[in-house]
Amino acid sequence: MREFQARNQPAISVDTKKKELVGDFRNAGQDWRPQGRPADVRVHDFLDKNLGKAIPYGVYDLLNNQGWVSVGIDHDTAQFATNSIRRWWTEMGGRRFPRARQLLITADGGGSNGSRCRLWKVSLQALADELGLRLQVCHFPPGTSKWNKIEHRLFSFITQNWRGRPLVSHQAIVNLIASTTTRTGLVVKAALDPERYDTAIQVADEELARLRLTPLPFHGEWNYTLSPRR
Repeated sequence: MREFQARNQPAISVDTKKKELVGDFRNAGQDWRPQGRPADVRVHDFLDKNLGKAIPYGVYDLLNNQGWVSVGIDHDTAQFATNSIRRWWTEMGGRRFPRARQLLITADGGGSNGSRCRLWKVSLQALADELGLRLQVCHFPPGTSKWNKIEHRLFSFITQNWRGRPLVSHQAIVNLIASTTTRTGLVVKAALDPERYDTAIQVADEELARLRLTPLPFHGEWNYTLSPRR
């Protein structure tokens, strides 16, 4: 990351925050309210089929202490993860780094952005082609997900900000995320992602072979570069 910082090239940490039920459910923590007027919540946490769930996927700018969160309504897939990075670049990253040629992405080793997920790599290749950026991806080894800086630089503060408040709607969740700040100047933007994502997409060997993927010398199964194909 220091190498990217020295060259003023963007470096981000990405991950999916814990999925949340949308509705008047109990949310851990305490919040100040007028005396005698507590927020009424449901006794049991059963999914409300009309409201569904919220899937916050975060992108944290390691160099500028800024975060982006896409709040999904469907499934946490590799395409959803990549689209969240795309929206961060459109809304924040591209303006912050107008002369960028590379983008460092640090991510967990599993989940929608896992090191073994073929669709993740295919989706990132499409993003590299679209943005004209060389994407260097570094996955954390198994069992080290808490090293991912987004956990304690972004997600922990979001959790503190909405503690004790029922997450009654997707828009309420977006607003609570976007209002998160810290004494060190954290800036957070958020938006709803209303897209539906297919969970049954298979990536053939031939499609994987067309990627411009170069494993890095150190643990190439976890660290690799995807270069634009044009």
